[in-house]
Amino acid sequence: MATSNKLTLRDLSRIAIFAAIIAALTLPGELPLATGVPITLQTLGVMLAGVVLGAYRGSLAVALYVVLGLIGLPILSGHTGGFSVLAGPTAGFLLGFIPGAFVTGLIAHSAKSKFSLVRVILGSIVGGIGVIYAIGIPVMAANLKVDLVTATGYVSVYLIGDAVKVVLTAVIAFALFRAYPKAFKN
Repeated sequence: MATSNKLTLRDLSRIAIFAAIIAALTLPGELPLATGVPITLQTLGVMLAGVVLGAYRGSLAVALYVVLGLIGLPILSGHTGGFSVLAGPTAGFLLGFIPGAFVTGLIAHSAKSKFSLVRVILGSIVGGIGVIYAIGIPVMAANLKVDLVTATGYVSVYLIGDAVKVVLTAVIAFALFRAYPKAFKN
């Protein structure tokens, strides 16, 4: 893995493609919950961006997705967009996507050795769930005007779906790795 942060045209293309993948993962819709934070497939895209593109490029892809949503494109959950989402319960989760992808990629690509199932799963859990929740829960608590314990209780229902997304991330990433291992060289 190269440690260069210089972006090539290939990198920019891959970043744009992953931003589009995350946006496309909102198309199946959402499962609304009473908390105002729906179950969506966006975090699957966040995890995949980190695993496939690595920490730096993966977080840039997610940042591009978030910025496009915040400037008004209807690509966020519920086919919404605009800065008004920052006043809602999903704001922290959305902003947590960026460091979540970074940490996922950092862990998944932490060794110079062969691509590893353990690192992909660990990265997806720590970055794709842990980091996003660590940012999302306090912001949700503040926006809903509830304490952290209550907000944490609200998100417990998401853990099963997030575990499924971790498994899907590993399956998809390894299928991509077998088919095109050069895509994982950062």
